Amino acid sequence: MQVNLKNDDSARETLSLIRKSLKSDNYSEIEEIKNGIEAQKDVLKQMLYNPDAKARKNAALLMGDLQMSEMAQLIFDVYLKEEKRFVKSSYLDALANMDIEKLIPDIVDCKLKIESEDINDSNRKHIQEELRSINKILIKYQGIEKHTARTKGVNVEVLLLTNRLHREIVKRQIEGIAETEGVEVQIHPLGVIVKTDNVQKLLKIRTFKTMYFPVHVHTGNFVDNDPRKAAKQIWESDMYDILTNMHTAAGTFYYRIDYKGDSEFSRKLASELDQISEGTLINSPSEYEIEIKLIPNKEGRFFCCMKLNTISDNRFRYRKNAISTSIQPSTAALIAKLSEGYLKEDAQIIDPFCGVGTMLIERDKLKPAREIYATDIFGDAIRLGRENAKEADVRINFIHRDFFDFKHDYKFNEIITNFPVRGKKSKEEQDRLYRRFFDKARQILADEAVIILYTNEAGFVKKQLRLNTDYKLVQETCMIKKTGFYLFVIKYYA
Repeated sequence: MQVNLKNDDSARETLSLIRKSLKSDNYSEIEEIKNGIEAQKDVLKQMLYNPDAKARKNAALLMGDLQMSEMAQLIFDVYLKEEKRFVKSSYLDALANMDIEKLIPDIVDCKLKIESEDINDSNRKHIQEELRSINKILIKYQGIEKHTARTKGVNVEVLLLTNRLHREIVKRQIEGIAETEGVEVQIHPLGVIVKTDNVQKLLKIRTFKTMYFPVHVHTGNFVDNDPRKAAKQIWESDMYDILTNMHTAAGTFYYRIDYKGDSEFSRKLASELDQISEGTLINSPSEYEIEIKLIPNKEGRFFCCMKLNTISDNRFRYRKNAISTSIQPSTAALIAKLSEGYLKEDAQIIDPFCGVGTMLIERDKLKPAREIYATDIFGDAIRLGRENAKEADVRINFIHRDFFDFKHDYKFNEIITNFPVRGKKSKEEQDRLYRRFFDKARQILADEAVIILYTNEAGFVKKQLRLNTDYKLVQETCMIKKTGFYLFVIKYYA
């Protein structure tokens, strides 16, 4: 693309077209554009004074796209003089891509001035955009203030997000370790609610997914689906009290919104929350300590809770690596716990489809095994699994081999595995895979060995149990109703 900059009525469209071309994959075209702009730099500077506000905006953003740090002071000066409010955040967005360390004190002053302004419906949106752009710059250069969590001696309500079909398992585990008097545990639609003064003790339990802190608003735990109302409800809730009580210091907390729905709602909510909290809460999606999670209910409102990343959850720290088919560590831990009555210490166990080893590691964490083998045809999984096992300090013999070709000198007491999902296989191919699995298992299992099988193909499992009378089903547990995942515990009698 040949660059021909003219500071005239067509400047807005010309600059927009150039910015669009810079996003292409054509390296030679991009270099040609850069060289053309470099040769016409003076014209580009003059575009910052074009009568058309959108032309000024596009000129600044183009300088930002090209990281033209030599233009930073000029852009900042124009930003200070700009009278059109909707353009001002674009200057800041351009500066965010440049080396502007020397301008940071001036930008801090700008932030203080903006925060002191009166907000009304006509300027609210643009002030919020301007503050968001300034915060992005300041976080880049100043980082965020790191808080230290207090996990003992603070009375708090905690929500442990669990498998909804097995909340009682987690409840019983909490009751089993709750030595401190006054600990209250109750079932919640999303998991288990615990009132405790020792959060650290809960992190010994491996069968829950995530720890959250419920936010209590005046309307219960549910906030409105209007972003402005929701921000007011959250700010007037007990959220900031929880944050200050759970940390050794108060001050500014940086957060992100965790909501799987409309991203525009999240953006508007964050802008309103930043504004109403007057800088006490700052939205920072790339660097944060707090996650504000919104879970929609049937009425279209949101259950609100927080995840505090200041609290170190090291339960699954070993899981440095994963692949697309990897099971969640908390699910693997839950499977082990549900099967606990059939697991033996010092057993010889194998996972035929091991992936990165999560099932074996969680099984060993519950009851240490004597000898652990793992096979998989995916070489990268074997390599990644070895790294995970080393991190977990669990000795596993990983073997890059098809399970059906695997041979060993002695028999195993246990097979534990997350069975491969069907994927693109036909029903007939998957049926054959299950038949081969049970035939092969017979060759390597000792008498009265057990198979711990996690699968969403219950029909194929039960077919093989009907056809092979040396296998006996001793436990069948539904894990996820919607997707049909089950845990089967099967005894083998040689």
